[in-house]
Amino acid sequence: MRAAAIQMNSTADKQRNLATAERLVRAAAADGSTLVVLPEKFNAIGTHEQLVEGAEALDGPTLGWARALARELRIDLVAGSIAERRDGHDKLSNTSVHIGPDGVDRALYRKIHMFDVTVGGREYRESEAEQAGDEIVVSEAQGVSLGLTVCYDLRFPELFRILAVRGARVLSLPSAFTAVTGAAHWDTLVRARAIENQAFVVAADQIGVHPGGMESYGGSQIVDPWGDVLARAPGEECFVAADVDLARQDEVRATLPSLANRVPTVYRWPQGEGV
Repeated sequence: MRAAAIQMNSTADKQRNLATAERLVRAAAADGSTLVVLPEKFNAIGTHEQLVEGAEALDGPTLGWARALARELRIDLVAGSIAERRDGHDKLSNTSVHIGPDGVDRALYRKIHMFDVTVGGREYRESEAEQAGDEIVVSEAQGVSLGLTVCYDLRFPELFRILAVRGARVLSLPSAFTAVTGAAHWDTLVRARAIENQAFVVAADQIGVHPGGMESYGGSQIVDPWGDVLARAPGEECFVAADVDLARQDEVRATLPSLANRVPTVYRWPQGEGV
């Protein structure tokens, strides 16, 4: 399997974003990638009002476009994430959809961890517009187990460990990591999640300034189970690709068997801290 991470500078202009995404996905497929990951909110990103205005249902035009493109190119496409409008819900979901080469949805994941923080003097309150998901999701791409995550999830190793224990060998990470936190933590955290779970991480980040003054870090990359960065994007809209060598992953897991050496019977949450 060859995997690609798409790096974009999305705006509130949905048609512009989809045209850019299509150009880069087609280029990645022409380069031989059969698993392609788009970044978080690739179709529309911006202010609270723009996010709400750009939200779509699962049967909306953005995922319709993604399904048709995956089917035409015969690729597994992780449609980064979109702001999903759901019947019966007051808030949106930040939803990543894995689409198979037949153009059919294989899995969907709604981001669990809400980005409610203050960094670089700017306050982010994702939960004001979005509702947290409550399901951990493993899909399958070309016979390879694929764990689905989104952006801020990267800071929660419990999620990634559960995905690995459930069999994920590749972890997709669509993101819009802020420039401030990205410069400080992005590379370290992406490599850490790969190393500790002995998995490939395909991290597709937004880059540059978005409407409302938000700025994303970039640095989209593919990291192998040893923590080696196989490909890393320059500071522009582009794609990066690398081969997913499952034999190398098997070797890492066999010679340094940290997953096999876990002792789950001993691990207990401190009383009152949840399970």
